[in-house]
Formats: sequence, structure tokens, C-alpha cells
Amino acid sequence: MYRRWLVGALVLGLGALNGCAHRQPPGEDVASSPWALQSRLALAAMSSLAPAPVAAPASAVHPRGGNAPAAREWEHRRFPGKRATEYTPARKAGRDALVVRAAASASMLRHRVHVPPQALSTVRFSWFLPALIDAADLHERDADDSPLRIVLAFEGDRSRFSTRDAALSELAHALTGEPMPYATLMYVWSNASATDAVVRAPRTDRIRSIVVESGAARLNRWIDYERDIRADFERAFGEAPGALVGVALLSDTDNTGAMAQAWYGPLSLSRRSAQQSVRH
Repeated sequence: MYRRWLVGALVLGLGALNGCAHRQPPGEDVASSPWALQSRLALAAMSSLAPAPVAAPASAVHPRGGNAPAAREWEHRRFPGKRATEYTPARKAGRDALVVRAAASASMLRHRVHVPPQALSTVRFSWFLPALIDAADLHERDADDSPLRIVLAFEGDRSRFSTRDAALSELAHALTGEPMPYATLMYVWSNASATDAVVRAPRTDRIRSIVVESGAARLNRWIDYERDIRADFERAFGEAPGALVGVALLSDTDNTGAMAQAWYGPLSLSRRSAQQSVRH
């Protein structure tokens, strides 16, 4: 039973940003879409301090031909045993977007980055949601679904893990060759939790969500956000963040078995200047 809990946590929230889930290119339509081009440019600019990427294996084929440039493309991360959520380029109310359709499914669209702690500044994103998932509850393991999530993964000192999380990280390493992220911060839309509340994931303490929208009052419209990554991480985890190593979109309805549709606008990261870092 304990191993089943570990595998469930690994697959549905942790290893997916660090190598656990099945990786494949998102497809020609997503990779070349206005949404991806706008988001990729912003993320690539923030990733300029990253180490040189390791050459992709021969099996990693870029949707436009040739090898996929490691850590520089959006990847569709599918979870073993789970139906995949659909991510498709679209226009919505005058904006370039990705429409997501989840039907008892869970998968994410991920982009690897490497942003040092001193360079962390803000993340900007937008989304459009026509309806909530009635049975979803971020506090309950068997109802922990969300039509919209922005996911940030961070490095950190894994020696500080609890016994349970240390075992989970070891399992991730054994299964994937990579440990799980030290910490994962999500921005979510909740059915009922108070706006700006911090919600700890029911499966592990290493995933914490900040509720940026709650309830049905602002459905059926574009909503824009700008969040201070460092401040949000410190409030959620009670410590300073390490390097940001992954950014993802995650829409899932696998626990409730529901159907959901939503739209994500382009995502961007701003960079803290050297002068701002010194003042901070």
C-alpha cells in the first residue's frame, strides 16, 4: 500500500517535471503555433544562464525533423496508465491560446528551464475557464483535479526531505534516473478555497499550490496574472527558492472522471537584473 502511494505521488505530481512521465514532442501544430512561439521566446531568454543542453538521443525526434533540442522545447508529458489531456492551438476571444480538453485524463505540457535563484522575478500567465469541475477538491486525494494549473519546479537541498519524501525521491531516481524536484509550486483555480490560500497536496508535502482564483464569479473571461515567484515560494514553503528548473501546464480530471475544457494564454518569465538582485 505504501509503495502504491509513492508511485501515485511520483506519477501524478513530482517526477513528471523531472523525467518520470513518458516524453514526446507536442506535435507540429503546438510546436509551431503562435502560443508556443510567444511562450518559448520568453522562456528561452530566461534560460540563457543554463548549462549547455545534453545532446538528444536518436529516438528524440523534433516534430519538424532532426533531433529535439533538449531543454528548449515544449514537451507533452504523458503519465503511465493515464489517458492524455489534449492540448491544441486555438484562438479565443481575440487571443492566441492553447485549448485543453480533459476527459478523465491527466498529462502536462512542460518546458525545461534553468533560472538561478538570484534571477527569479515574475511569471505572467492568463487563462479562460467556462466551467468548474463540480466534484474537484484540492484537499482530497481522490478529488485532487483542476482544469488549470501553472506548475513551477525547483532545485533544493534534498537532505531536508522527510523520511516519506526521501523514499519517494529515491523511487523516482530508481525509475527514471533523476530525483524528483525539491519543491513544486502550482498556481490553481479552486472551487472554494480562499483566494491566495496555500494548499498542500494530499499526497506529498513537496507540492504546494497557491489559489489565484476561486469560485465561479469570473468564469467565461480572460484573466491575466503576474506573480512574484520568489515571494510566492517563500510564503508557500517558508524558505528561499532554489533554481527554477521546469515550467508546465497541467489540466487533469483523472480522479473525478469529469470532462473539462479551458484555454491557456502564452506564458512568460521576467528576469531580475543584477542591480535588483543586489538590492534584494
